[in-house]
Amino acid sequence: MAHTACASQERKGGYWHLLPEYGQARKALWDAVNPKTGIRRIDEHFPHEMRASTRENEMFIKFKNGSTWQLAGSDNHSSLVGASHCGIVFSEYSRADPNAWAYLRMILLENDGWAGFISTPFGKNHFYRMHAAALTDPTWYAVTLPADQTGIFTAEELAQELKELQDEHGPTYGRSIWLQEYFCSFDAAIPGSFWAESIDALQLRGAVMDFEHDRTKPVFTVGDLGRTDDTAIWWYQVHGDQLDILDFWSGSGFDIYEPTEPERSLTHVLTRKADELGIRYAKHWWPHDARPRRLGMGGKSILQQFQDAAKIERQLAHFAIVPRLDLQEGIQAGRKTFQHVRRFHTRAQVGLDALRHYHREWDAERKIFLDHPVHDWASHPADGWRYLSLSWQVDQPKTPPPPRDPTVLIWGDLMRAHLAQPRAKEVYS
Repeated sequence: MAHTACASQERKGGYWHLLPEYGQARKALWDAVNPKTGIRRIDEHFPHEMRASTRENEMFIKFKNGSTWQLAGSDNHSSLVGASHCGIVFSEYSRADPNAWAYLRMILLENDGWAGFISTPFGKNHFYRMHAAALTDPTWYAVTLPADQTGIFTAEELAQELKELQDEHGPTYGRSIWLQEYFCSFDAAIPGSFWAESIDALQLRGAVMDFEHDRTKPVFTVGDLGRTDDTAIWWYQVHGDQLDILDFWSGSGFDIYEPTEPERSLTHVLTRKADELGIRYAKHWWPHDARPRRLGMGGKSILQQFQDAAKIERQLAHFAIVPRLDLQEGIQAGRKTFQHVRRFHTRAQVGLDALRHYHREWDAERKIFLDHPVHDWASHPADGWRYLSLSWQVDQPKTPPPPRDPTVLIWGDLMRAHLAQPRAKEVYS
């Protein structure tokens, strides 16, 4: 924030500070008070003397030189596209939707702007890869500051934190949290992750790779629908009792079928991917709420809209509804499905990061993980994976029927032969 305050006076423009969720922004920064000074954080870094106006409801500050600064959430990144900003800070980026940076980086490139990323690790996800790349790229600056180097905590305080965390979470898991939060460890387990161990096993056997898919076999998709948040789609092939995961996509604000705006149409996402990968579709699976749910198109259900679109875009093939199953059963089915993955293409890495991030909610009062997952940017990709686990079927090879014994008479053959004979004319007296 101090850096942004200086930058806002050196260059007139718009500046953002983004947390993973909009609700976090007000708690963590806008309303937050520095306990050592008793002053609000924003007042420390942006004194009233430099402000022209402050809009509390919008968490927006306009400075006297014309620059602006605003707090927002990267969870609704599509609403930020279109504005012209020259500086963006992503806070707790390891827990944020990586699509936000993919969308917003073009704005900064056009405006010759800058971005900063602040975070503790959360497993080896998109932030881990960004940090590793920044360490070797001279156009980036990267620094890692574990707690024993910042001077904020004493050795005694850190030791006490470790003891308390292990008392609450057990020796192994408590130490993982301690290493992650205080010592910037990317190797610590993601707290409450449903599928991290399954993904680790997938990577250890070298299943995450680049590969050429079989263009002679049909491709399936499965997705989870979102309107205000992301729709997520997985592409896969079935080879016997094994799966090849070909690709992953997510995006928000898309219609089902809009021929005048194909860039905002889900059916065109599917057809473009078919052209890009050179594939033919077998079936597209969507969740059960696609049957009754309405999303434009004169009150038709989402499934009906897709089916109507398939009559026009013939390469789309068939659409179907995923079987219903309890959330916990679906999570378990998702875990077992990893065992059937033969290859997982690196094109789908963002989706794999989301699956690793998918985790249980922590109840701070009872000191336990709840059964239900946290709803965040990983929810729709993870729901899509659950639906995939419920819809894919073993590909049974078609065997030709056994040769027929010519000495055995079949009633149907006899009837067809009889009906094929010319009828004799009937004579009436």
